Amino acid sequence: MAMDNGSETKETKPLRHGYTTGSCATAAAKAALTALILQEKQTEATIRLPIGQDVTFEIVRCEFTADHAEAELIKDGGDDPDATHGARIISAVTWRTESGFELDGGIGVGRVTKPGLPVPVGEAAINPVPRKMIRETIASVLNQFELEHRGVRVVVSVPDGEEIAKKTLNGRLGILGGISILGTRGIVVPFSTAAYKASVAQAIRVAVKCGCTHVVLSTGGRTEKYGMEMYPELPEEAFVEMGDFIGFALQQCKNQGIAKVTLVGMMGKFSKVAQGVMMVHSKSAPVDFGFLARVAGEAGATEEQTNAILGANTAALVGDWMVEWGYTAFFELLSRYCCEAGLQEVKGGMDIETAIISMKGSLLGQFVKTQD
Repeated sequence: MAMDNGSETKETKPLRHGYTTGSCATAAAKAALTALILQEKQTEATIRLPIGQDVTFEIVRCEFTADHAEAELIKDGGDDPDATHGARIISAVTWRTESGFELDGGIGVGRVTKPGLPVPVGEAAINPVPRKMIRETIASVLNQFELEHRGVRVVVSVPDGEEIAKKTLNGRLGILGGISILGTRGIVVPFSTAAYKASVAQAIRVAVKCGCTHVVLSTGGRTEKYGMEMYPELPEEAFVEMGDFIGFALQQCKNQGIAKVTLVGMMGKFSKVAQGVMMVHSKSAPVDFGFLARVAGEAGATEEQTNAILGANTAALVGDWMVEWGYTAFFELLSRYCCEAGLQEVKGGMDIETAIISMKGSLLGQFVKTQD
């Protein structure tokens, strides 16, 4: 590890990426299955992250019998102020009597009790990408040892998960009994720092140097993918992941003379932007269900329906209800408010378009507002 010579402040030092709970659970599952097959203790496990990077994790404990194995590692959140940094992540693997793959959560992994999340009610709070990572990694190990016919059950546990969950939004989201196993890219990118802002500013400068006058700002990987489908004619440089820094990214575009900005995001973050909140991390700005209820009322929702929204647990669930109840105008209104808030933030001088997409990647609503 390089020594700090003291010449850099904490704010300007390059930030260390960490690894998601999903990556940790996957690595532990690989180590446990390998130990079960070879009947040998594993000290490390290398997995491929969703971003295509191979990473080797240190296994701090590995135990096995003829039909059961478990491996444990310590989550490294990097320089992200993450509640799960330092948590013990354990994956236990057993053979199933029948073929196929089974995944569940053990102690310290929450269970979903309310709709509106990407995991069905009643299931362990292990999100879709980690589920896929674990399933594919298990299949790869079985294939390596020519054991494709064997059935495997994986149980992920986080011994301190219930305590850690008190520092998260899980309780309000209806995830009870522990934390969620999360991650879409496999790495944790530090969010609240100058380094991330600098990368956003740099990406916008690159876009301008490449001749872009229209930039598509997305909140993450899935939303960026949708933006690329919206504008296939734009060069790759025109697409910038702004993360939670909406206001900062818009201001950078204004400063660099961008004529049109398209914002692509989901209900949770954009319900905040619509109210003028320009830094939308969950820790700094919770969803305002009173505001969503008011917009629903403007879209034609009944008093009974707006009251239901006041008791919702996620913005995504409100979006689901709006689709179910047929109030598509809600999304157009929300998109319009995002555009207006964005223009107010940069004091005009550009066109702003907003596209709100669902968790499944389909368009919910869209609006374009030209410069004031």
